[in-house]
Amino acid sequence: MRDFQIVDANLRAAMRFFGDATGAGENHPLDGALAIYSGLDYGVFNIAMLADQPPEGIDGFTERLARCARYFAPRTMRWSFWLCEDSLDFSTRRRARSLLMDRDLRPISQAPGMLAEALAPPVRPLPKIECVPVADKATRQAFGALTSVSFDIPMGIAKAVYEPERAWLGDYRGFVGLAGGKAVAIAATVATPDALGVYSLSTLPECRRLGYGEALLRAAVASEQARTGLKRIVLQSTDAGYSLYRRLGFKEVAKFSVYLTR
Repeated sequence: MRDFQIVDANLRAAMRFFGDATGAGENHPLDGALAIYSGLDYGVFNIAMLADQPPEGIDGFTERLARCARYFAPRTMRWSFWLCEDSLDFSTRRRARSLLMDRDLRPISQAPGMLAEALAPPVRPLPKIECVPVADKATRQAFGALTSVSFDIPMGIAKAVYEPERAWLGDYRGFVGLAGGKAVAIAATVATPDALGVYSLSTLPECRRLGYGEALLRAAVASEQARTGLKRIVLQSTDAGYSLYRRLGFKEVAKFSVYLTR
């Protein structure tokens, strides 16, 4: 399996969280694609992705995109398409953007997929942080509240997704970082056969640039590596986190683009 495929496969596993979380959604396999419906009218949590086998040229991509659009049409007008561009041949990649825009899907972000064989040592002392698994109402509420603040998600949507107990019964494992008893950071992990994925890493705005995010990432990764035996780590980087991830030893191995209906 190539590096970009490892990152893409882990992302698909992670996104299934949103189909399971609310009790009103589903993860629905399509021919050559996966549709993830959260049950909410919120596009970034209603997700279409290509399956692991790449489409055969532009016609194959067009057919898969059409299946995704047909799936969401009776459910919601708000959905997103998460594309690992490395899974497409060069010609299809060039034309995919216009095909997505023809479906009223507009690009909202580009996130490099990154991989590290191991985390590099810290370059500065890190603050003490208590890494608490999401396992009760208080930690579920803390995870949802910090997600809302950090990623500009409406609080009602964050509550609907992250506070149900059922949301945390699958492979998506959340962690809350406490400093002095206060929730200052969150992270989540997903284990797949080839890698441990890191998601939702964020820090309370007033606690940023103090090392809490890095401290929690290291603690969560160490805990999950001990549990699973996995060593390789993957993630999708935001602009804000890119320099941190490079310092931690991650390298770019894939390019992801996210498209959202208007």
